[in-house]
Amino acid sequence: MFELLPLMLERVGLLIILAFLLSRLKSFRQMIHNEHGKKEKAILILIFGIFGVISNYTGIQIEKGFINAQVWQVNVELEGALANTRVMGVAIGGLLGGPIVGLGVGLIAGLHRLTLGGFTAVACGVSTIIAGIITGLLGKKLGIKKSLSYKRAVVIGIVMEVFQMAFILLVAKPFSSAVHLVEIIAIPMIVMNGFGTLMFMLIIKTMVSEEERTQALQTHKALHIAQLTLPHFRKGLNEESCQKVAEIIYDETKADAISITDNDKVLAHIGAGGDHHSQKQNILTKLTKKVLEQGRIITAKNRIEIGCNRADCPLQAAIVLPLNAHHQTVGSLKMYFTNSARLTTVEQELAEGLSKLFSTQLELAEAELQRKLLKDAEIKALHAQVHPHFLFNSLNTISSLVRIDADKARNLLIQLSTFFRSNIHGARQMLVPLSKELEHVEAYLSIEQARFPDKYLICMDIDPALKEVLIPPFTLQPLVENAIHHAFVRTKKGNVIVRVFLEEEQMVVITEDNGIGISPEHVGNLGNTAVHSPKGTGTALRNIKQRIEELYGDEASFEVVSQVGRGTKIIIRLPLKQSKWSEEDVKSLYSG
Repeated sequence: MFELLPLMLERVGLLIILAFLLSRLKSFRQMIHNEHGKKEKAILILIFGIFGVISNYTGIQIEKGFINAQVWQVNVELEGALANTRVMGVAIGGLLGGPIVGLGVGLIAGLHRLTLGGFTAVACGVSTIIAGIITGLLGKKLGIKKSLSYKRAVVIGIVMEVFQMAFILLVAKPFSSAVHLVEIIAIPMIVMNGFGTLMFMLIIKTMVSEEERTQALQTHKALHIAQLTLPHFRKGLNEESCQKVAEIIYDETKADAISITDNDKVLAHIGAGGDHHSQKQNILTKLTKKVLEQGRIITAKNRIEIGCNRADCPLQAAIVLPLNAHHQTVGSLKMYFTNSARLTTVEQELAEGLSKLFSTQLELAEAELQRKLLKDAEIKALHAQVHPHFLFNSLNTISSLVRIDADKARNLLIQLSTFFRSNIHGARQMLVPLSKELEHVEAYLSIEQARFPDKYLICMDIDPALKEVLIPPFTLQPLVENAIHHAFVRTKKGNVIVRVFLEEEQMVVITEDNGIGISPEHVGNLGNTAVHSPKGTGTALRNIKQRIEELYGDEASFEVVSQVGRGTKIIIRLPLKQSKWSEEDVKSLYSG
């Protein structure tokens, strides 16, 4: 009996090695990890059936109490029997695959055992089939596949082996030979099959754990990259945002080069091959064009498949992913490698996850842009409406001047025309040069000073170098209007200072008055919410602040500083570049 233990251990060791090699196959991992369809069940039946057949062939023949340690058993003597690990493969197949897999594996292993012969052939064959059915039912009922409880699996494996011993005693003839056989093989087979089941289940459990950890790490990495790239993709698919995104992906992955395109040209390229896969260049590779046409992920394992027309191109492998928005391919993300061996399954899965996340980000970016455009249109529409009182008062002032000072009346008509033109022009544009905004202010001031001569003193201190910098329309004029209408009491002459200058790569716009100031409880709300007061609601300030935030985000600021009795200062800081959404972005959105 004890002589059989080391021989059985050898056979179990062989199956464990095969199980380990099998666990390295991606297809097997996916079958174990996912739900089983007909195809998967058929494959599992074949795999574990082969385990059963190998167990039969590598069994140890017992004949009249003697052990035959022949390596490969193809024929068992009439009075002989086999000590093997057949039940182990059948039990594990049933536990993992369910009743159908258990039955299938049991039939393969059991029928094969019948063909080898021996006085226990029928007992072993039938008991193997029954064991497959029982373990399949138990696996489904106990949820062994989901829980991967190796303890339960070991107990079931041991019970199935005990059942086989009992079945041999019940069916095999002569009974005395069956008893003698069981005395020799029972303990070694029960112990080794239990041990083999334990090791096999531990391998499966480790494999599944590795798969889950890998997926978790890949998900974490993809989400981390998505989080880093989100602020840039929110700006849309343009050269500036794609350059930042490409740099992030290049730093966070093992790719030798990262490239992002729209449907026509390369928007960004970082890494190897940058001498000819350069920004703003038309798309060179056939692979990218194919992805843009078909809208699916394509992998290339050599330079020919990439389709670059440069013979000295160092890029030898690539995975190209479509970037989709609203069910349309709007661009591509490419991960290049100088060695095809570096394009691993891990990198492919990461790339697939990024493709989905980036496509979602682009859709959100377009939705956000449309929301901003709608909000911007609403605000512009409000500004485009000339207050009836201002229009009537202006016309009355001009009418009264026609009789006494025709030249001044003509000049005011020109200024009123300029004011209207600025309103209309500003309502159509997202950004205008500072010089145009100053014309708007000057036109407004000319009319107001004609109505109330010597009541206001306006001081303009503008850096000439900044006059062509683009700013949102209706930024300065409402601030000056607010100061004139709300800052001063009738008995006090007002001073309004408008300053525009450069400071730390930002354009600073300041309007300051020496008026009555704003109470502390209202200052914090200005620019954020409507303020209900006899002097106004603060809607103009809120609109200006909202438009600045929408266009520039955190790169700009809006600040109100005020003291009761000493005046109010409004400080706006804008970056020295166009807003996040350029005019090209807007045109491309509407044309798309």
